[in-house]
Amino acid sequence: MKQFRTISILSILLLAQSLNAQNTGNVQALSLEEIWKITEANNRQLKLSDLNLQQSKLEVLEAKDRLLPELSVGGEIKLNSKFLIYDNGLFSSPQDVPVKDYGYGVGYNLNFNLFNGGKDRRNILMKKEEEMRKKYEFDLQKYNVKYNVAAAYFDLYKFLHFYDLLDAEIETEKKQLTLIESLHRNGIVLKSDVLRTSVKLSQLELNFSDIKKKIEIAKQRISILMGYENDAEVAIDYKESVESDTFTNIGYNDYIDVALNTSPDYKMADSDIKWSELNIKQIKAALLPKVSLFSNYNYTYPQISFYPYSNDLWGFGQTGVKVQFSLDNLYKSKHSVAHAQITNSKAKEKADIKKNEILLQVKEAYLQEQQALENVETAMKNITKTTETVRVIRSSYLNQESLLTDLLEAENALLEAKFNVTTAQANVKLTHIRLLTIVGIL
Repeated sequence: MKQFRTISILSILLLAQSLNAQNTGNVQALSLEEIWKITEANNRQLKLSDLNLQQSKLEVLEAKDRLLPELSVGGEIKLNSKFLIYDNGLFSSPQDVPVKDYGYGVGYNLNFNLFNGGKDRRNILMKKEEEMRKKYEFDLQKYNVKYNVAAAYFDLYKFLHFYDLLDAEIETEKKQLTLIESLHRNGIVLKSDVLRTSVKLSQLELNFSDIKKKIEIAKQRISILMGYENDAEVAIDYKESVESDTFTNIGYNDYIDVALNTSPDYKMADSDIKWSELNIKQIKAALLPKVSLFSNYNYTYPQISFYPYSNDLWGFGQTGVKVQFSLDNLYKSKHSVAHAQITNSKAKEKADIKKNEILLQVKEAYLQEQQALENVETAMKNITKTTETVRVIRSSYLNQESLLTDLLEAENALLEAKFNVTTAQANVKLTHIRLLTIVGIL
């Protein structure tokens, strides 16, 4: 009976592990492009930037609404006091004009701007420029988020490859330890060789545990950038090879031309210049007169506004053109214009600084990409050399012609070379993505 219970418990545990493995295996492996699509739809930073863009679009519509005439209707009801007229001064006996104890009125008021120096239409242009800047900010945010996703993706790509390499290396080292233990029992090798191999195996297992933790962190980082919950499972297609020979078709000067035309960072600086120029014109417009068309009409009871007074309902309205000119702006706007001109000069200087920064970033990213390509080529050559070195030293060790330390060092060099190939291949792709991010075509 006890044996049956033990078998049942083991069966349940194996079934649970099997189901867990099936659930993990059901997670679809995503490519970088697929992760980017999900990120663009769900990333919270991009959602916030999109809300800012929508807000700026509404501000443009609000500015256009100000071109419409102002129209209001209203009514009132009131209690009237005695209507006293002091014919002979305040301290004389007043004349009591008979009026109703209450009154009411209803009417409309219309005001339509004919000319105010173009301030309303220029305000629309300024709001549109602000909208364009928000769009550039959104594009810049999108490119930065995509680059962060790519950085996390290729971190995970490297760690998963390291996982496979360490897993295979541990299995190989276990077999080698078994072989060395057998040789030791036969008196062919020393006990120290067994200990050195055991220490190396322990170090490999420790590195293996560290890589597993890094994989979990990288997966969580990608999950958060994609807008998923923290515990959402993420899998990538890391077995797909990274192409490194497709990034050399465009030269450095071509990237510079593209950056100065499409970089959101540079467009934002240029947008600040345009807005500041419009702001100068807007402030100068305060020196011009304001012309408006007005119209109003009211029905009032009783009529106590004009003589002779009457207790009857009466209607009265006016329509005309009103001209206003603010004299105080002749001296107040002087400093405001100077302030706006300094703001424009600062915007131009910032644009030049930003241009130089972008040129430097493009140069740096382009050279890093070229260096990454060279690193791949060097790493592949090292793989060939170290593989042959390990084969030769292992053969000579088994023939008692070399030391175990030489073999272990050669094996470590081969494993490091494999790590370097994976890292170099990932860096080629990531440096290219960074270059596309800077020039604004990612």
